[in-house]
Formats: sequence, structure tokens, C-alpha cells
Amino acid sequence: MSLWTWFGLKEGRASTDWPLKHGEGGDDGQQGVLGMPRYDPSKCRPQCDACAEACVTHAIRLMPAEHAATAPEVDWGRCIVCQRCTQVCPTGAFTESEDWALGVSERLDLEWDEVVSERIARKGVERGRRAFSRSLHIRHVDAGSCNGCESELQALNNPFYNLHRLGIFFTPSPRFADVLLVTGPVTKAMHGPLLETWNAMPVPRWVIATGTCAVSGGVSGGNYACGNGLDGVVPVDVYLPGCPPNPAALIHALLMLVGREEQRMRGGRIER
Repeated sequence: MSLWTWFGLKEGRASTDWPLKHGEGGDDGQQGVLGMPRYDPSKCRPQCDACAEACVTHAIRLMPAEHAATAPEVDWGRCIVCQRCTQVCPTGAFTESEDWALGVSERLDLEWDEVVSERIARKGVERGRRAFSRSLHIRHVDAGSCNGCESELQALNNPFYNLHRLGIFFTPSPRFADVLLVTGPVTKAMHGPLLETWNAMPVPRWVIATGTCAVSGGVSGGNYACGNGLDGVVPVDVYLPGCPPNPAALIHALLMLVGREEQRMRGGRIER
């Protein structure tokens, strides 16, 4: 008997029961990991610009001067989860959280809305739900990523997450793929190959903009070498911000496509 076989028999099952079991019986592996900050505009101090000054991706923007007494605009689709806003905010309007299930079907749901939206964003859930509820094949395209998202994608195949148990697999060929999972801000060099991959996929097909770079361009978006994410390049079914999104967030976004998980963020706020 090999050492690893003996080790496996001794330790027992290593895979988490999440997302098949939620709550206490389903460890998603993200306990103690900082997620997207929480925002409470009622705590904002008039004319305070500490958060906007600290935000390198302009996820937090001040309103025009005539609206100086109002809270800043917040777009989590631009957030790289650096936590600088939580560190410099003098009033506690931005606080740390463990919120990670950030996948949305509509880009607007990543923007803070004082009156939290009640839209049921199921564009990417309902289409083809029956046909793909038990099996999904993914073609990943790195469109200029720093490889942070790729490190989290690799974790999906480790014994803890064991993506295959959910009927989800990566495929090297776009001709066998149901989902195009894109990372990076879409550099000019990768614009053509990305479109070729998309056009080679059979219909129906879906797209996940994975990571803040793919959602909005991230830190490097809009420079001489790259664009501002996937919008305007290929149609996007799920937007998943984060720098990078963790493995649990990736699984949640994938299961949203086939109706096995519900969207949790609407109007820029995580539903609890």
C-alpha cells in the first residue's frame, strides 16, 4: 500500500460538504477570510473624502460639489478588496466583512443603491437550466490576468473543493465548453483570441467575468495595452468581482448559471 493511500484511509474524506450542505454542516473554507467591505452611507460625514482618496480603482467616488453633503457613490465591480477604505474611514461607514458570494447577473447590482433593488436577476439562471443542472464544462481564458485568479481556479480541483463532485469540469477545447470563464482586463493582444474562443463554443453558451479586472478593468484597465473588462467584447451572464474571488465564490457563480444557487447581492448589498 502506498503512503498516500494509507494517509487517505487514515484521514477519511477531505472534501467539504458545501454547497450541498449549508450552515454549520457545510464548511465553505472561508472562515476568517476578509471579503468585500460593508458600506453604511448613513454613517458618512459630510465633505469627508478619506475613502475616495484611498481607493486606487475609483470604486468609491465623490459626488459633484453641489451634492457635497451626500454619501459617495460605491461600485463593488471596481473594488479589489484591498480594505484601504475600512482602514481610513473615520466614522465606520466602511467596515470589514466576510462577504464573498458576490456573483450577479446584472452589472448594476454591483453598484450601491440606497433603495436596495428588488429585481429578480435571473438572466443567466433560467436559460438552459434543465439541460445543464447536473453537468457543466468550462473553458478558461486568461485575458491578461496577474495569475491571482488562476491560483484560486487551481484550488477548485484540490481535495477540499473537489469541483468534479458537483459535475463541473474544465475542458481544453471551446468546442466542448458550456461556459467561457474569463480572467483579466482583456488586453489588446488577447482580444482576438478571446473572440475566437467565444465563436468556437456551441450554443447555448454562457460567460462569467471572473475577478475585478474582467468586470471593470481593475487597477490596469483602460491603459495603452488593455480595455476595461468584458463588457462590449462578449455578452456577460455573471459578473464576479474580487481580487481574486475565492474558490467558494467561483463555485457559487458557476452554480448560479444552472440554477443551483441564488444571487445574494442586489443593489450593492449582500442579502442575509
